[in-house]
Parts: sequence; structure tokens; C-alpha cells
Amino acid sequence: MGIRILIIEDETDIADFIIRGLREEGYTVEHAADGIDGWHRLITESWDAILLDWWLPGMDGISLLTKFRQAGKTTPVLFLTARDSVPDRVRGLNCGAEDYLCKPFAFEELLARVRALSRRNQLTIGTVLNYEDISIDLASQRSQRNGKTLILTAKEQALLVLFLRHPGEILSRTRIYEQVWEDQYDGLSNTIEFHIMELRHKLESHGPRLLFTVRGKGYVLSNQFPNGENQ
Repeated sequence: MGIRILIIEDETDIADFIIRGLREEGYTVEHAADGIDGWHRLITESWDAILLDWWLPGMDGISLLTKFRQAGKTTPVLFLTARDSVPDRVRGLNCGAEDYLCKPFAFEELLARVRALSRRNQLTIGTVLNYEDISIDLASQRSQRNGKTLILTAKEQALLVLFLRHPGEILSRTRIYEQVWEDQYDGLSNTIEFHIMELRHKLESHGPRLLFTVRGKGYVLSNQFPNGENQ
């Protein structure tokens, strides 16, 4: 699916419930347990939708969202909160939230609202990721390089989406594994190396190298030869 969602929620049970459900639906889901970590994740990574709790340690949801919008960020936000009065709803929407869901809630309703947010965001930013002559249409899941179709496995596609969302940024093996495989990286598996080797081979069948290995750091999608590139 290629849709990335950040949940900023300090209640572990609620966060785990949402994460499990959304991952079963095919979404890539990450979690921040407080406002400080949530703010860092918001400004350093790209998201398609954000699920935000109102009461958070470190920085509350209203302050975080206000700051996020003041920074010019437009990612759609769904507030999750037990505060269900009309003034509270109005305050949440006025500070920049697109939607509001009161706790407790049924997962089916949450899923419907997440789907609506995702559709809205794709209509706003478009459904195609591009870098140089590489592109992926997130709606059709069609990948191309230099106008030629790339036949990719699901993991290769997910890897390419991740790199296209962060061009020029060195991505560590841990980060890649946790975001693509959605599991904790043990540092021993060669799964990442194998899949990146396959993806690189397919990309280079239609053009010059753009996916590099950086010794001791990870991998980067770049049109410039990085220092420390491992041949």
C-alpha cells in the first residue's frame, strides 16, 4: 500500500490495538509514546496521516499540532481523545485537525476515518513518487524507470517507496528493517542486503546506479556518489 501512518499516543494498550489493526490492513505504522518524540518524528519523516492523542507527556496534542501547522506542514491529522464536548471538538479542529474521534471507539470507525484521511492526502499531494527517472504510482503500485516498467516483489516495492520518500538521506539498516519488515532488526540477518541487491539490479537494468551502500551507515538513493560508498 505504501501509506505511512504515525500514531502519537501514550496509552500502550490503545496504541498496540491500533497498530495491530492497521498493519493487518496493510498500512505501515510507527508509534511515538510522548509529545517530544512525536514532534521529532513529525518533522524528520514523511507521513500520509497522523493519529494524535490530546493528552501527552512532554508536549500536549494541541500544542504539538499548532506547532506542526505553524511549520507549514499539511499532513492530515485525526485527534484521538476522551474530550467529547463541542468546545473541545471545535478547539481541536480550529488548531488544524482534519477529524476528531472520541475514545472509546470501534476499530471499524477508526479505519474508515483513516481511509478518508489517506484519500484526502493522496488527492492533495498526488499519488506518484519521483526521483530522477524513477517513479512509483502509489494508487496503481506501478513502478517505472526511464519509462520502462519495473517488475518488483512486494518487499522491493516497499523498499523503493521508502527510498523515494527520503532521497539523499542515508537510511540505516535498522530503520529500513523496522519500516519495511515492521519488526525489530537483530543485526545478523542478511535479508536487507539480499533485497536491496535485487532492487539495485532491477533499477540498473534501465539506467546508472542511484542506490548506494554507505559503509557502516546504511543505504542512500542519490544521484551523487557518496563518500564511503561500498563497491
